[in-house]
Amino acid sequence: MKILCVCGLGQGTSLILRMNVENVLSGMGVSADVEHTDVSTASGTAADYIITSNELAQSLQGHAAKIVIVNNYFDNNEIKQKLEEVM
Repeated sequence: MKILCVCGLGQGTSLILRMNVENVLSGMGVSADVEHTDVSTASGTAADYIITSNELAQSLQGHAAKIVIVNNYFDNNEIKQKLEEVM
């Protein structure tokens, strides 16, 4: 399973989101290839799930991946809840 964590520039915020997603997945016992990237790169990258903000999700409409919207990249409880809903 491949998961992309996406922010506008693909550097700071998406890296934090990636680390939190990896921690949540580990706690759930789920193995995945998690990467962080910018929205432009994500639009052309194959993935099973894309985790991003509501604003950036609009730019990724039409992508084959399931889009998961997270409001607070620092809230592991919200990340876990959203992942449990789609997995």
